Amino acid sequence: MNYATVKFNDIANGLGIRTSLFVSGCTHFCKGCFNAEAWDFNYGKPFDEEIQNKIINSLKSPFCDGLSLLGGEPFEPCNQKALLPFLERAKSEIPNLNVWCYTGYLFDEELLKDSRAKTEDTIKMLNLIDVLVDGEFIEEQKNISLRFKGSENQRIIDVKKSLKENEVVLFDVEEY
Repeated sequence: MNYATVKFNDIANGLGIRTSLFVSGCTHFCKGCFNAEAWDFNYGKPFDEEIQNKIINSLKSPFCDGLSLLGGEPFEPCNQKALLPFLERAKSEIPNLNVWCYTGYLFDEELLKDSRAKTEDTIKMLNLIDVLVDGEFIEEQKNISLRFKGSENQRIIDVKKSLKENEVVLFDVEEY
């Protein structure tokens, strides 16, 4: 897997100060995408041990509130293969690590049910994620006043509660 960029001390992609990993590769091709160059799976640099170590070290800072995964598309099947062991390592080294993930795939319709996105790694990966912002970006529903999402159709999901209750439970960003 390649990654497009890593933003340290990011305050735009989840609650608090975060390290945000933007992976390369996406097949959604959303009109008006803010990161269209990352559609290409070959864009950027290899997601090697050096950058993984830098990310994990940044997450250990007392000022860092968590990790955010964006794209490209983290739930592209080939990206799941690389991200799952990284998330497992990060969670083992930082047990209380808070993880947000942005995906164009729908949680209940594409990640939990049979689809091209659901692989043997999907549920394992979801179990390591706290908050999922799902749904493709729809330019006609763009709203710059929304917190942590770009278009009205997107949902901010509490993954732990949703998996436990077997239904979509929205995460209330206004509580924080």
